[in-house]
Amino acid sequence: MEEVKILKEENVPVKSRVWVSAADGGVAILQTIIGGGALTYYFTRVKLLDLGLASLVLIIFGIWNMVNDPIFGYISDRTRHKLGRRIPYIRYGGPLIGISYILCWINWPGSESNQIMLFLQFLIFLFFYDTLYTAVATSLYVMPFEMAISNKARGSIFIWKVLFSVIANLLPLIVIPIIQPGPGDDPTTYQIINMFLGGFVGVLVFLSSFFYKEKHFLLKEEKVPFLHSLKNTFKNQSFLIFEVLSFTVIYIQSGLMFGLFYYLDEIDLVSPIDPMLFLFGFLFIGIFIGLILFVGKGSKLGVKNSLRIMMGTFSICCFIILFFGRFLITTAIGFIGIGLGLAGGLYLIPLMNGDVIDKDEDMTGERREGMYAGVNSFITKFAISLAQTVFLTIIATFGYNASLPQGSQSFDAETGIIIGWMLVPAILLLICFLVLHWYKLSGSEWQKVKQRLAELHKNKEIQILKQLGYE
Repeated sequence: MEEVKILKEENVPVKSRVWVSAADGGVAILQTIIGGGALTYYFTRVKLLDLGLASLVLIIFGIWNMVNDPIFGYISDRTRHKLGRRIPYIRYGGPLIGISYILCWINWPGSESNQIMLFLQFLIFLFFYDTLYTAVATSLYVMPFEMAISNKARGSIFIWKVLFSVIANLLPLIVIPIIQPGPGDDPTTYQIINMFLGGFVGVLVFLSSFFYKEKHFLLKEEKVPFLHSLKNTFKNQSFLIFEVLSFTVIYIQSGLMFGLFYYLDEIDLVSPIDPMLFLFGFLFIGIFIGLILFVGKGSKLGVKNSLRIMMGTFSICCFIILFFGRFLITTAIGFIGIGLGLAGGLYLIPLMNGDVIDKDEDMTGERREGMYAGVNSFITKFAISLAQTVFLTIIATFGYNASLPQGSQSFDAETGIIIGWMLVPAILLLICFLVLHWYKLSGSEWQKVKQRLAELHKNKEIQILKQLGYE
């Protein structure tokens, strides 16, 4: 009974939940567009950058993240600013990430029909955007863990994050294929829309930072050396299992939109209505089912069981599209599972991450959200690069010709699109379903640990507030 009392006492104001989630969703829209492959598609199909050079950019991009993300996570854990550990990066990084996003879409002099200039433009501005994205998105990602300790309180934030994340993930999926230019089309309107979006998100993120705050005691925690912190991160077995799932979810989110562009371009789906609208209708059905199941019934099922349902269903539906993706009805059935998986990934993965960080604190006595977010970001952004690189490699192997008009690819190239789109996700999801067997952060014993941490944080916060003159 005491556990229930402690967890119910923790409360996060509605305005804080909404603003941090809106800012996170805004940045996620930019990342869904770039990480989902729209920028890569733009450079390869509209600007006609060579597929090999585009893949090289993505490989370099992935290597940069091997260094960039864990180091920033460590730096943010050690930041001691009057605004907190994370908010300075959100407030001052917000406008900068908006500007860097805008620069990705500008026509720079000398870049037209020049493969080297296109390669450099794609590489340099993706580099600047991604560096700022790391600073802002990592800070926003860990804010719920800075704001609350119990899954109940965190869940009240994640519900809002799910709502905004659904918008962030689905809006580009729906809008980008409609407005995206193809080879030979005038891209001006498309560029202007993306520039406006970058400016809007930059302002949104900046304003949001005035509506939530971090817990005071976390600013006073002693910080451990980088290598020691990194070593302890990988000693956490639950974190390794989490990373298998997190990698898979981000790989799929990136590859889903990227592959969808090519799928809708080339696969002739017989339908009395627009095939894209038909598929998205089934996708929304899956999302609705997922929200009811995981948000509405998740407390009874538990995070682990909910994840196994999600991963198993998602995997089966990817296999359905893999084998029957030339038929609209079977693909639509598969999209129900994709929608359920997207909803589950947006809600359950953050909850799982919070438990993993709590487990680390229970093991080491340290609170290191930034390091965990940085390492996770390194792995997941490698997944983004890998998803697009693997897809481009597979379709090239099957004879895809980027210079052909839409709907002109060979039968083999169409097959390559379906395989590149669904084979790896189906296998990864099956692996996730299996490895969850070894995930131990569930049941009554784990709830006792959560109770102890909640009481510890509560006492630390009271002591720090007293030191600052608050009674």
